[in-house]
Amino acid sequence: MINFAHPQYFYLLLLLPALALLFLWNRRDRQKRLQRYGKRASIEPLMPEVSRYKPWIRLVLELLLLTMVIVVLARPRAGSSKTTTQVHGIEVMVAVDVSNSMNASSTDNPQDVSRLQRSKMILQKLIDRLDNNKVGLIVFAGNAYMQMPMTGDAASAKLFLNGINTSMAPTQGTAIGAAINLALNGFSQSKKAQKAIIIITDGENFEDDAVGAAKEAAKQGVQVDVIGVGSTKGAPIPMDGGYLTDDSGNPVTTYLNEKMAQEIAQAGKGVYISGTASDAVSTLQETLDKLAKSDLAAITYTQHDEQFPVFATIALLLLLGLLFLLERKNPWLKKYNFFTKEKKENTFSNETAKHQDKKDQQ
Repeated sequence: MINFAHPQYFYLLLLLPALALLFLWNRRDRQKRLQRYGKRASIEPLMPEVSRYKPWIRLVLELLLLTMVIVVLARPRAGSSKTTTQVHGIEVMVAVDVSNSMNASSTDNPQDVSRLQRSKMILQKLIDRLDNNKVGLIVFAGNAYMQMPMTGDAASAKLFLNGINTSMAPTQGTAIGAAINLALNGFSQSKKAQKAIIIITDGENFEDDAVGAAKEAAKQGVQVDVIGVGSTKGAPIPMDGGYLTDDSGNPVTTYLNEKMAQEIAQAGKGVYISGTASDAVSTLQETLDKLAKSDLAAITYTQHDEQFPVFATIALLLLLGLLFLLERKNPWLKKYNFFTKEKKENTFSNETAKHQDKKDQQ
């Protein structure tokens, strides 16, 4: 059974009668202009190279060509086959710190890219390498929030990641432990699937026992890796065109707490990686690759047999025919007349004239 991937293109077929009417109008207007110079029978001998039939042949070819192009755009398909693919990988839950301190510079230069922006760049590269794995996304500040449940669609994860900002968390603070606990609840119930939590933060935890949460995750067989972003020398926090200040009016400085981040990773039997390292993504990928892969899901694809190449070939042949079809008569066909007896009549007249000349000579 034939079906079409984009049947909406068939609305373009309405152009065919419009083009045909435009051609008829043009031919009629041409005849009117020719009548100004005399009758048709008198004018046609003055234009021996003009073909009466080729414009109509050209019109038919052009309409057929346009029809073939429209059919190609609609992508005709015949038959189908189903293919089942096993998704073989691990489950990864990514938790991103969106507290106000993540607006601070990620390096010693206060004007450099923010910690949150660097976090996004790192995670975008990582998600590109997590193909065939399931990924979930959590944001946290004073509390943790599920941004995207576990999914095998990496493209969706990148879309959600792009929308992350520090204003999306109503409660400020840094609750890494709450993020770990929420991540544990976000995994599937499969005991075969290997699981990992990736925390990306500046390490300033003020709300809960992040180390204890990481230990609990390790007991459940979930690895906790931490990516630290920020400067250990500290940086001011941009706020409304200025910087965040304390009650005394002094700028608040936020530091990367590498010690805390390393303790969380150690408790979760994972690794700590500096976000400023050039090989941060590669190091994290190598760590995740060490986890055993398992069958996460079965995806069934329906594949159709495309038929548009046949119509594309016909369109190409029609186009070549139009390129070689001239408006005037072909020189090698001048001696043939397939549609009138004019040629025979002229031949008969010539023969009569020859006989008359012979009689005159006699």
